[in-house]
Amino acid sequence: MTGHDGKTLKAVLFSGLLLFCMTPYASPPLALALGLGLALTAGHPWGAHNGRVIKYLLQFSVVGLGFGMNFGQVVEAGSAGVTLTAVSIIGTLLAGWLIGKWLKIDRNTSSLIASGTAICGGSAIAAMAPVINAGDKEISVALGTVFILNSVALFVFPPLGHYFGLSQSQFGLWSAIAIHDTSSVVGAASRYGAEALRIATTVKLTRAMWIIPLSFCAAFAFKNRAAKVTVPYFIFAFAGASLWVSAFPGFHAAYAAITQAARTGLTVTLFLIGSGLSRDTLKKVGVKPVLQGVLLWALISSVSLFALTR
Repeated sequence: MTGHDGKTLKAVLFSGLLLFCMTPYASPPLALALGLGLALTAGHPWGAHNGRVIKYLLQFSVVGLGFGMNFGQVVEAGSAGVTLTAVSIIGTLLAGWLIGKWLKIDRNTSSLIASGTAICGGSAIAAMAPVINAGDKEISVALGTVFILNSVALFVFPPLGHYFGLSQSQFGLWSAIAIHDTSSVVGAASRYGAEALRIATTVKLTRAMWIIPLSFCAAFAFKNRAAKVTVPYFIFAFAGASLWVSAFPGFHAAYAAITQAARTGLTVTLFLIGSGLSRDTLKKVGVKPVLQGVLLWALISSVSLFALTR
């Protein structure tokens, strides 16, 4: 088979799997698994554009979920996890710094992994990287570490939630606190139930706002006064969509269609995330960063679970 034929076959396979992920037969975990399988075999035919597509598709999908939520419920869910969110973020950042020192991981990589674990995975890493002047290799290692654990969480959290007998509310809070990326939080919570999805989405987006003060603190700590702080504006659009639904509740069919499209978008996002993983990324990660990520993840997962079930 010629190189041109190979590229064509890769594009056809990618497109076919992408279309399948838009059907009702594809669940978030299955979409992620299909993406991973493609990445580790044929590869992504348009990998250079993958990151940008994921970023905007995830944001539009999250905003779309806002059309399925009442604003009062959003405020209630967001306020319910404020204390636990604050404590878990500060505790994870401190533990990340200590573990990074213990494992002798370079400061930038350790900071990115801790930020990604504490707040919102890849989004936090992307926001923090320019603030601390992180290099491409440090960013790749942190993203690879967080991605691996984030992928595992999507598969294991729903069964663990049922095993521990967590309610919809408890699981929503737990997944929002202990799973890294918004996409996997929503994917796991949607498998658990509608209430879990509502709470998980709202708490996770509230958590993402911590990117702003963390970036300012990092700019001070790393002596980068000229750093540009990233503001996750799409979170305000999510709140605006929920407020719109509360103010104009009569368009149920339209809101349901938008919400369903948003869920499909999130499933496709997970497929794209999986397909963007390469063997080179896995090789770059190394043992120590993964160990730091695992220890932080185990800490935040177990402590938050204990707090929710005691």
